[in-house]
Amino acid sequence: MIAKKHSNHILHLLVVPTLFIVGCSASKSHVMEFNSSFKTDYVESFNFAKSTQFAQSKISKGKNPKREDLLWSMQLGCLERIKQNHRQSNDYFDKSEEMLNFFDYQNKAADSIVAVAASDNVIPYVGEEYDGIMVNTYKALNFMTLGENELARVEFNRALDRQRRAKENFAREIAKLKNELEQEQKKKKSNVKKNVENPEIEQLLTERYPGLHEFEPYPDFVNPFTTYIAGVYFNLVGDHTKAATLLKESYGMVSDNDYIAEDLAFTEQILDGQEELKDTVWVIFENGLGPIKEEFRIDIPLFIATDKVKYFGIALPKLRFREQAYPYLSIKAAGQNYTTQIVADMDRVIQTEFKKDFNGILTRAIISATAKAVAQYAVGKKEDSLSADLASAFVAIYSYATTAADVRIWTTLPKDFQVARLPMPPDRLVTIEPPGGQPFQVKIPACQKALAYVRIPFRQAKLVCDLVTY
Repeated sequence: MIAKKHSNHILHLLVVPTLFIVGCSASKSHVMEFNSSFKTDYVESFNFAKSTQFAQSKISKGKNPKREDLLWSMQLGCLERIKQNHRQSNDYFDKSEEMLNFFDYQNKAADSIVAVAASDNVIPYVGEEYDGIMVNTYKALNFMTLGENELARVEFNRALDRQRRAKENFAREIAKLKNELEQEQKKKKSNVKKNVENPEIEQLLTERYPGLHEFEPYPDFVNPFTTYIAGVYFNLVGDHTKAATLLKESYGMVSDNDYIAEDLAFTEQILDGQEELKDTVWVIFENGLGPIKEEFRIDIPLFIATDKVKYFGIALPKLRFREQAYPYLSIKAAGQNYTTQIVADMDRVIQTEFKKDFNGILTRAIISATAKAVAQYAVGKKEDSLSADLASAFVAIYSYATTAADVRIWTTLPKDFQVARLPMPPDRLVTIEPPGGQPFQVKIPACQKALAYVRIPFRQAKLVCDLVTY
C-alpha cells in the first residue's frame, strides 16, 4: 500500500511538469508550423488557406487578448496585405492595435510574478516597440493603396508618435526591472543579486551568443523605413515642411542612399520656392523575411554550494537571420536603368531593440532560476530522506520543464526595405527585374506621381505589386 501511494505521488509529480513542458514548447512549435505553412502557401498555391486557418485558430475568442492573440493578429494582417486584401488587412491591424493599447495600460506586475515562477512564455505576447510602429506603418500604406489619404495621415502620425514614445517606455521597463530585482533581493537568504551580477555569465554569453553585440544599431527604436515613407507621403499630399523634417532624419540614418538624398534636396528646393515636386515614380521593395528566434541554454555558476540542487540553468532567445530574396531590384524606364538601395535593414531594427531588451530577459531568467534553485535546496533539507528526494526531484523536473526561452516573434516582417526613385517615363512603363528572375512590367495610369510597392519574401517567389497613384 505504501509503495503504491509513493508510486501515485511520483506519477503526479511527473505529470505536472510535463504539462508545463507542453505549455512552454507550444509557442515555439506554433511559430515553426506557421512559418512552414506560409512558405508552402506562398510558393505552391498563393491562397494562404493553410497558414491563414492556422493563425486564426490560435486567436482566442475572449473579450481581452490572451497568450499569442496579438502575434497571430499581426501575422494575419500581413497575410491579407500580401493577398492585396487591404481592407481585411487593416481589420486585423486594427485588432492588433487595440491589443497593443490594452497591454500598454495594463498592470503587468502579476505577469512578472508568473514569469519568475515559470518562464516568459507563460505571459501574453505584448508586442515589441517595432511591432507597434510597423502595425501603424502598414495601416498607413494600406490606406494609401485604398486612396484614403486622411486615414493614412493619421496612421503615419501614430507610427511616428510610437517612435517618439518608445524610449520613454523602455526607461519605464528598466525601472520596473530594477524594482523587481530589489524585491527579490529583500527575500530571506536570496542570492539573486550575486547571480545577476556574476561576471562569469557575460563570458558564457559571449561564447554562446557572439553576435549579440556585433551590429551597428539604429537610434533608439527608430525604424528608418517608417520615417522615410512618411516623408514621401507628406510630400505627396503637399505638407513639404513636415516631409523635409522626416527626410532629413532619414538621411541622417541612411546617408549612403542616393534616392533619399534626392528626395531631401528636391523638398528643400520646394520650400525655398525654387522647384515643384516633379512627376516621379518611387519603387519600394519589401525584401525577404526578417529574423526568427531560437533557444539556447547555458548552465550558470550558482551561489548555493550544495548537491541538493540537481538542476540550475537558464534558457535564452537568440536571433537567427534569414536570407534576402534578392540583393536589389533592377528598374528600367525610358531607356534608363536604376537599382534599388536599402532604406532600412529590419534585422538591425529588431537587433537594436532585442539588445536593449536582452538584459531584462537575462535578469528575469536568472531570478527565475535562482528561485527554483532555492526551492530545490529547501525541499532537499528535509529530514525524511525519501520525501526530500521525491520533492527535490519534483522541483528539479519542474525547473527544467519551465526553463524555456520566449521565441515568439512576428515572422512575416521583411528582412529589409529598399527604394528607387525615377522620373515618370513618357510611355508610363516601368520594368522591375530581380537579378536572375523574371521581369515584371508596371503600366502606370494617368497620374502625376506613383508609388509601386513590391513584396518578394523568397527567391523565385511571385512578385506582388501594389500601385499607388497621385
